Amino acid sequence: MKNDLFDLSGEVAVVIGGTGVLGGGMADALAAYGAQVVVLGRNSERGAARVRDIEAAGGRAIFQSADAMDRDSLAEARDQICNALGPVSILVSAAGGNRPDATIPPGGDFCKLSKEAWNGVFDLNLVGGSLLPAQVFGETMLQQKKGSIINIASMAGMIPLSRVVAYSAAKAAVINLTMFLAREWATRGVRVNAISPGFFPAEQNRALLYKEDGSYSERGGQIIGHTPMARFGQAHELSGAVVWLAAHRASSFVTGQNIVVDGGFSSTTI
Repeated sequence: MKNDLFDLSGEVAVVIGGTGVLGGGMADALAAYGAQVVVLGRNSERGAARVRDIEAAGGRAIFQSADAMDRDSLAEARDQICNALGPVSILVSAAGGNRPDATIPPGGDFCKLSKEAWNGVFDLNLVGGSLLPAQVFGETMLQQKKGSIINIASMAGMIPLSRVVAYSAAKAAVINLTMFLAREWATRGVRVNAISPGFFPAEQNRALLYKEDGSYSERGGQIIGHTPMARFGQAHELSGAVVWLAAHRASSFVTGQNIVVDGGFSSTTI
């Protein structure tokens, strides 16, 4: 008998932040299991490259331009996607990141952290990274009485990591919003969950984790020392979690959860 627990055929999946390393890996995974994937973002060149990679692997994907920080832009993108492919049933909100002026240097003064820097990081990760996408795409899912929203939080949202206090606070808010929406929409056909990756090298944090010669930085070494698997994660290692949460038959009774994928890091710090 065919086992179709994770079959996403007929589903339309939007991956916001699918032009990045982690979001791109999740877009690849959803396409591999049959979903029609929409890579949504502002960088058309990187978006087109991701679409080519998915199609080369036998999947189906398109790029859709939109600004996750602009509700009207997201709504226009949603309507275009619906007209072209049908209603969106899976939303992965993987946009986010930190910025240098919101990172407190070693020995730095928290009291000197500017409100502008704080707001920039908080809005990027909470407002654009979860709130607006959930409002815009969730509205259609509620009408269809079907949908899975997957917010990408962070280990930093569970543990107040040093130096990146604004980022940590924003990701903690993402987890809280995820639980709120899960409770509100539980009887209306829409499941809302989060994935909290541990430490996965990407463009924005590579310099923090590695020296120029490729060896671990002091901070990178400390993280490895607190990770039972003694290594960083790789983008494809988020595939199982995102496909499981996206597939209704596999996770139909799962909502309001924060799935941690961290090589055991949290087991040594909580």
